[in-house]
Amino acid sequence: MISVKSAKELEAMKKAGAIAAGALVAAGEALKPGMSTWELDKVIHDYIVSRGARPSSLGYGGFPASACISVNAELIHGIPSKKKIIHEGDIVSVDVTAEIDGYNGDNAYTFRVGKVSDEAERLLNTTEEALYEGIKMAVAGNRIGDISNAVQTYCESRGYFVVERFIGHGIGREMHEAPDVPNFGRAGRGPRLVPGMTICIEPMINQSCAQVQIMPDKWTVVEANGNLSAHYEHTIAITDGEPLILTKSSLHHPK
Repeated sequence: MISVKSAKELEAMKKAGAIAAGALVAAGEALKPGMSTWELDKVIHDYIVSRGARPSSLGYGGFPASACISVNAELIHGIPSKKKIIHEGDIVSVDVTAEIDGYNGDNAYTFRVGKVSDEAERLLNTTEEALYEGIKMAVAGNRIGDISNAVQTYCESRGYFVVERFIGHGIGREMHEAPDVPNFGRAGRGPRLVPGMTICIEPMINQSCAQVQIMPDKWTVVEANGNLSAHYEHTIAITDGEPLILTKSSLHHPK
């Protein structure tokens, strides 16, 4: 069942979204060559806890960290490690969810570490732009498929590949709720959007193929060809007017 939030519930979700967004900004400010992904995870954990919230990912399904941190060919669900060192020219996807007062906010951003390759720059720009193409369609009366098709069309028209194995989702009291929000599909299909719905739109895009592999740690998802992947995400509330971005921050700049 799709949960439609009351005005009071949306206020709680705004609070959770702001903390999740702030943790992502803090990660970007701390990120530098030579640090480990474990150190970056600690920055995120400390930020969330200092705001009286809880990192939703910690312990979720047995996940051992407060954020998913994925580097280069890693698309999502990278486990932070003291042994995984971030280097100049890397791209680092950070996915953060925070819970406070019983509600969750979820967002992701793929950071550039110093100067990255032209190929990486183009992939990141396209994936972030696709996020906002999807958000444009997140208006009452449209359907989930309108969001999905907007993301898919934008990325594929630029030569990139949409991962179908992992998708966006509803969010609220649970980190993952109905409805599913794929990054692929036909316009005009799927559940109709109504005010009070809260969803996560999160393009997960590969450079050279749509296929992924799950690593032996049973969490980390990588591009099957070992090329680059990018991941961006916002938590969105459907309103009577324009979509409301609950995880808006200084990081994201619609192109």
